[in-house]
Amino acid sequence: MRIGLAADNGTWHKNRLLAALRASGVEPVLFSLADVAVVTGGSEPLRVPGFPDALPDGVLMRTIAGGTFEATTMRLGVLHALVASGVTVWNAPSAIERSVDKAATSLLIDRAGLPTPETWVFSKREAAASLVVAEARPGAPLVLKPLFGSQGEGLALIERPEDLPDEEAVARVYYLQRYVPRRDGLWRDYRVFVCDGRAIAGMIREGDGWITNVHRGGRPLPWAMPRAAAELAEAAAAAVGVDYSGIDLVEDGQGGFSVLEVNSMPAWSGLQTVCETDIAAAVVRGFLAAARGASRPRLVVA
Repeated sequence: MRIGLAADNGTWHKNRLLAALRASGVEPVLFSLADVAVVTGGSEPLRVPGFPDALPDGVLMRTIAGGTFEATTMRLGVLHALVASGVTVWNAPSAIERSVDKAATSLLIDRAGLPTPETWVFSKREAAASLVVAEARPGAPLVLKPLFGSQGEGLALIERPEDLPDEEAVARVYYLQRYVPRRDGLWRDYRVFVCDGRAIAGMIREGDGWITNVHRGGRPLPWAMPRAAAELAEAAAAAVGVDYSGIDLVEDGQGGFSVLEVNSMPAWSGLQTVCETDIAAAVVRGFLAAARGASRPRLVVA
């Protein structure tokens, strides 16, 4: 099989995926979407590095090279063109677009009837301030998140209208979500890794503050994942259309869980330290099965 691995950064994850692909009998071509060119007038206008004669059978996405809005748009366009040409792309560009846009994710999760904290998205500071007056107060804040942020960067608790930054500081999008505190006062939420439609691993994320991302100092802890949490994460992944994903959950205070976020390019180095499932191997198994056109294996929660 002719397989490409798109990974611009993250040496640990890249090496784990490379090893899993090679263990499956595939020697992948490592490339960056930043190096793909479009050249019309020939037999194949898409020029993918490492594939001079034909397009790959499949492309496994680990990261998209950073850059300007225009550069990102072009790289997503390349992925759409690959899909249109019959190339298996995990995750598909449509799923990446839905998940990196938190407003689109929240909309899809809500339309699927899945529990998620109340969310509001505005373009104007005046509208966001009016919401804060109506919905927030000291001790009961809203969470302000960057629309395209990840790994806990740029989060803020908003209790008063004056806590809101200027429009330019949030790229003219105020994404606000109701903060859900735990009854026991712990700073804790949950990450579930879903691959090929099944929750295959999960962990507790515990922090010394309200931001629990492992990248920001949160501690990964083993978790005997309840079936209800696994099923909710699987439903959230299906609603957004991701092939593999990290689903962030929070307890809803009533014995259940709510969906916080769906990540289409999830990190799992912390999760791997507290679970027995070989996550890279599971991703590669599902991806190669899809690329071969075979029926996908059913992955079961341990």
